[in-house]
Amino acid sequence: MQPLTIDALCTQARTFAAQLSQRAIPELFGTTDGKAVGTYLERSFKEHLHGLYDFAHGNAASGIDFPGIGVDIKTTSCRQPQSSCPFSSARQKVYGLGYGLLIFVYDKQDDAAARSATLHITDAVFVQAQHTADFQTTRGLRQILDNEGNADDLIAFLLERHLPLDDIGLRALAEEIMRHPPEQGWLTISNALQWRLQYSRAIEKAGSVPELRLIYKSA
Repeated sequence: MQPLTIDALCTQARTFAAQLSQRAIPELFGTTDGKAVGTYLERSFKEHLHGLYDFAHGNAASGIDFPGIGVDIKTTSCRQPQSSCPFSSARQKVYGLGYGLLIFVYDKQDDAAARSATLHITDAVFVQAQHTADFQTTRGLRQILDNEGNADDLIAFLLERHLPLDDIGLRALAEEIMRHPPEQGWLTISNALQWRLQYSRAIEKAGSVPELRLIYKSA
């Protein structure tokens, strides 16, 4: 079997999204548990890939679904496109999560007569790893650097963003930003014990900027 690549993953995600949208799913009838829906969708996609490509399966150590190519699957309802994400460090809000995201957005519908559910995939989007940071944070930092700002300006801005860092950590991060300006992020990342990722902007902009690949969009 061929090794799985990001391009192959995106191609298969497009095929899978079209097929899944037509499938009757009795086991999801009546459920309002987003985690159960997400687990079904992720498992079904991996089963779709199985036998076509050789890939390493994610585990607790790797923390993502496809560690070999650095990609994690995120599933979310179209009604509120967001999900949680393990917190690693405050740097993720500036430099990204450290892996790419394959986002499936679904609209779940129940058919009472058939006692079955359908998952209509409304959008499937791939976000490159280096662009998984917070939109407003990276935009502000890049503007400060464009305006010849220094480390003190960056620290003041980061304090306004309430990053979970002490004074020493803020100074170190500001100096790193001076040396290595961040790429523009396309997610909205809210501070919490786990990051709360919101995808509305990424979905809206997918296909219009190269770092956001529009894989599938329902008619």
